Amino acid sequence: MLKKIVYAITAALILISVYIDFFIAPIPIDPGQAAGDPNNFKIFYFHLPIAISAYLSFFIVFISSILYLRKKEQKWDIVSLAAAEAGVIFALLTLISGSIWGRSAWNAYWVSWDVRLNTSLILFLIYISYLMIRQAVEEPEKRARLSAVFGIIGFISVPISFLSVRFYSRMHPCVVGPCPGGGGGGIGGDVLSYLLLNFAAYFLLAATLIMLKIDNETLKEKVNEIKRETNL
Repeated sequence: MLKKIVYAITAALILISVYIDFFIAPIPIDPGQAAGDPNNFKIFYFHLPIAISAYLSFFIVFISSILYLRKKEQKWDIVSLAAAEAGVIFALLTLISGSIWGRSAWNAYWVSWDVRLNTSLILFLIYISYLMIRQAVEEPEKRARLSAVFGIIGFISVPISFLSVRFYSRMHPCVVGPCPGGGGGGIGGDVLSYLLLNFAAYFLLAATLIMLKIDNETLKEKVNEIKRETNL
């Protein structure tokens, strides 16, 4: 029952936030500073929460991987898988929304010398590799162990991506300091309120996707266990 309530709240918040982003929320910058259509800068409202949701999902992979190696409990391997799949989805959405925003801000979908774009792409590819490793190894315990090690080592890409724009960035906006040349922050008023609403919506969406995947994988394991007992 509780999960159904969470799912309903998540759906409602996503719909509300999308409507507000496109029809109510103000443009988050001075329209005169926009290189392209100022309305395209409203992507900021969901681009940032989606990116942070990816980071948080990969952090869950990191923690659950440590717990699996310590406790050897399969539930932590399932949590790692669920969080990794959710994180990859959000990482892909981050790249797509960032490219669309970049087209308006920089007149190019991809600027190869921007460190945030490159570290975000590397982050995405690392966790795609994580999922590929899981597909390549059939033996459950070996797969879980290798995945846990990869999930721990691969997490280094998360702080690198997160901090990159704060210490070295030529074009990518820096919202939270420290930033190159100082500055950062300055979000307030209605912009901050609508941004926080989007954070709530996409954090709940990430949690919902993870819970759904955990339930599916848990059910799959129960079915496999019944099949093994039947064969015996």
